[in-house]
Amino acid sequence: MKTEAIEKISNKLQTKKTIVYAVLLLLVFVSAIMVVLQVFEYRQDYRQLSTFMRERDDLNAEWGRLLIEQQTFGATAQIGTRAVTQLRMYSPPIAQTVVISLPQTSEQKK
Repeated sequence: MKTEAIEKISNKLQTKKTIVYAVLLLLVFVSAIMVVLQVFEYRQDYRQLSTFMRERDDLNAEWGRLLIEQQTFGATAQIGTRAVTQLRMYSPPIAQTVVISLPQTSEQKK
């Protein structure tokens, strides 16, 4: 009788060990899947961050070009204003304008 009771206890203990090992194995597997998913999400986020950084750099370059263009147009107006006010320059009237045309060569007539 004692041997049968010992066998029952050892069978129950063996069953409990098997269940515990199965649960632990399942938890390790779930943990591995979660690690894979986290790495996948990290890569997706990093790719998106790289795209945003590239877009930011492109926008900064365009902003710089627009600032240079704005300064250029502003300088043109300043030059015209200074020419009129400081140097007293003006556009001549049509009566004082002379148009000179060059004689045409035979190649240009064709």
